[in-house]
Amino acid sequence: MESPTDHLSRARELLAAHPVVDGHNDLPWALRQHVRYDLDRMDIASDQTGRLHTDIPRLRAGGVGAQFWSVYVRSDLAGDEAVSATLEQIDAVTQLLARYPADLAGALTADDVEKARSDGRIASLMGAEGGHSINNSLATLRALYTLGVRYMTLTHNDNIAWADSATDEPGVGGLSAFGHEVVREMNRTGMLVDLSHVAETTMRDAIATSVAPVVFSHSSSRAICDHPRNIPDDVLALLPGNGGVAMATFVPKFILPAAVEWTQAADENMRAHGLHHLDTTPRAMEIHEAFEAVHPRPIATAATVADHLDHMREVAGIDHIGIGGDFDGTAFTPAGLDDVAGYPNLIAELLARGWSDTDLAKLTWQNAVRVLRAAEDVATDLRARRGPSNATIDQLDGATTA
Repeated sequence: MESPTDHLSRARELLAAHPVVDGHNDLPWALRQHVRYDLDRMDIASDQTGRLHTDIPRLRAGGVGAQFWSVYVRSDLAGDEAVSATLEQIDAVTQLLARYPADLAGALTADDVEKARSDGRIASLMGAEGGHSINNSLATLRALYTLGVRYMTLTHNDNIAWADSATDEPGVGGLSAFGHEVVREMNRTGMLVDLSHVAETTMRDAIATSVAPVVFSHSSSRAICDHPRNIPDDVLALLPGNGGVAMATFVPKFILPAAVEWTQAADENMRAHGLHHLDTTPRAMEIHEAFEAVHPRPIATAATVADHLDHMREVAGIDHIGIGGDFDGTAFTPAGLDDVAGYPNLIAELLARGWSDTDLAKLTWQNAVRVLRAAEDVATDLRARRGPSNATIDQLDGATTA
């Protein structure tokens, strides 16, 4: 019988051959919050433990081969302000690529991702988190694609004019007519439709409309933890027909039922101190830690994430699951998955549960690369048959919804 040490050794060997494609990391926003993108003050070539979840040495230690960097902006930014902030986030990733060329390789296609791996570099892609980033403009959507964005999460925590969020009250009932057009245009450009953060109705509408595989860049199983940010079983069951992939997240409040209520109280404490509940600056973490000292935090572990992946594999199938940690986008992480060096601990846990090397290779690398390539193929076909859409939200939804 293999020991935990044996499992960890095997996990590292497997990740050397089939590294992690992680669906979501908020390092760009953390750099904005901490140092306003001054990379001299926060140099990720050196260990940033205690300041960030992410740096190059820990990405290497964790067996990360490709990373979708989130070019997220908060959903209380709107209109042109949201677009400008998104462009600043894209620029931050561009600066990272220019500063660390020996370790990070810009990637726009599945072939680019594979080449980065063969070159021993970490493929770096971008995902925009929230449709507010395009300010109701299909031309802006296309511009983000041209700048390298390869998925867009349709909403963040708040509804937008054309799509409902999982954590807001019902608005348009899923996707509006313009929302469906956004999905169609994403298919035509080759930008993946990301359904993390969106309402169940939006999930189902988008899957019904999309002719390319969708992704959930950082969402887990609602059957295991009943949180609206997670994916219901009936939606997971749609992924084989669509070809998409659900990438399990590590955020404790989404994966551990005992952490849901605790996090709500911690978030209220942050607001009471005049801070945004997603703030992870040093001042915010001091407030979190003081709260935790009085109210002990329920602790998730790698086994907690493995419980979600076991269930997601059972419902969606091994070809339709992946990993999206959400590092540097959450104040707290599971024990053993404290930062980006922790992926071997999750793989070791799955090995101990009897997952095969073949299944783990799909989870870590193959499924995500396949979906990216499939979206490219769909886009090539669609662009041969139709040009860009110039529809406006006023035309499709009526001026009152703009």
